[in-house]
Parts: sequence; C-alpha cells; structure tokens
Amino acid sequence: MSYILEVCADSVRSAVAAQEGGADRIELCSALVIGGLSPSVSMFRQVKENTDIKVRVLLRPRFGDFCYDDYEFETLREEVAQFCELGADGVVIGILKPDGTLNMQQMEALVKAADGVGITMHRAFDVCRDPYEALEQCISLGIDTILTSGQKSSAWEGRELLAGLVDKAKGRIDILAGAGINPDVIEKLAPYTGVKSFHMSGKKVIDSKMEFRREGVPMGIPGFSEFEVWQTDTEQVKKAVKVFRSLSERQ
Repeated sequence: MSYILEVCADSVRSAVAAQEGGADRIELCSALVIGGLSPSVSMFRQVKENTDIKVRVLLRPRFGDFCYDDYEFETLREEVAQFCELGADGVVIGILKPDGTLNMQQMEALVKAADGVGITMHRAFDVCRDPYEALEQCISLGIDTILTSGQKSSAWEGRELLAGLVDKAKGRIDILAGAGINPDVIEKLAPYTGVKSFHMSGKKVIDSKMEFRREGVPMGIPGFSEFEVWQTDTEQVKKAVKVFRSLSERQ
C-alpha cells in the first residue's frame, strides 16, 4: 500500500496549494482555527472548479462536543446528502452518546445518507470511551477511514495507540494519523506505527492585507489576531510528499 497525504483546507486558496504540493486528498472544512466546521456549498463548488483533487467534506455543525441534539443531527444528515449529490468523494463525520460511545443509530443514518461515498470517522474518535470498541463499530458501519491522534494532543504522543489500532485493524479500515503532523513527524511516526495515511494542514500564517487596523476588537475567540490568515503552505506539502518517497525507497 502506498502512502496517502490528506491536507485539511478551509479555503479555496489552501485547496489549490495542497494540490500544487502533491497532496492526494483534501479534507474541506471551514473555521480550521477551532478544529473545523462544515464548509459552505459555494466554497465546495469553487474548490471543485479550481482543482481536480479528491475532496472529503468535514461535517460538523458547531464548535464543542460531538453529542448533537435533533436539530443538529438533521442538519448533518441533510449536509451529508447534499455534498454527496454535489460530487464529494467522501464525508467526514462522527457522533457520540453522552457516555462516550458511538451513537450507532445516528451514525447508521449518516452512512445511509452518504450512499456509498468514502467515509472518515473524524476525531470524535479521540474522545470516545473505548477506541478498540469504536474501531470495530466503525468497521461494522462500513466506514473506511478513522482520523485519529491516538487519543492524545498530537499523533506523536499517541503513537502507541496508533500502532495498536493499525495492528488491530489488520487492513480492514485505514488509520489516518492527524494532529501535529509535519514532514519530520511523518518520517519517524510511519515506521514506528505502521500508519500509511497522514492528515496535515501544512499551514503558514500570513499577515493581513489590512493597512488600517482597529486593535482590541476581537471578532471571535479572544487571543487570536484578526490580522493573521492561516493558509496551506505548498512547500510543506511538497516536503511531506518527499518524505513518502524516501520511506517507500527504504522498504
């Protein structure tokens, strides 16, 4: 199996940069600074018009936990169907019960709405009660990928669980390592865990084009500058692809 590089992008420019760098796939979202929320239909269409890379769409109705009320669930179900109809290559989903287990009933409904496209279980997996139980449940649902940091703040910190998941999965589902992924981490994490798929933003922080700047008026989370823009760095993506080639040559 060859290596897969998925880049999470929350703008058309970042999606274009990911393709230029040689990424295999995009996870398209909005609001990456808070972990990612569902993107707009317009952004998705612009990405499809300006790239020919595979796109999986992250669907998350709000910031916070992954236990959703009926309104949020219906929103998710409609979004799954909508983005699939628009040509998404896959969706990225996850719902938990209050006790930390997967909400199998709601997840089954989302899988059904996806109608055969690729499905990633997102990092709700990293805050579930029992990762090995959730692994088997994802497989039973027909989910093909689990995005995980090994239930730690970064994939390198979660490397022991990542290795365990790869071993337990035995090729039945793809383990996609995410959180803190960069070319240097890939080079040591891949041989340690056996992970073949990696998820990174490869972001760089760009100074705002604004010349007039009204300081001290936060529009969102306090502490984040309103005059910085996060974008995918093509060079970081290229470096990750180069690491993959080096790892393949050693095998």
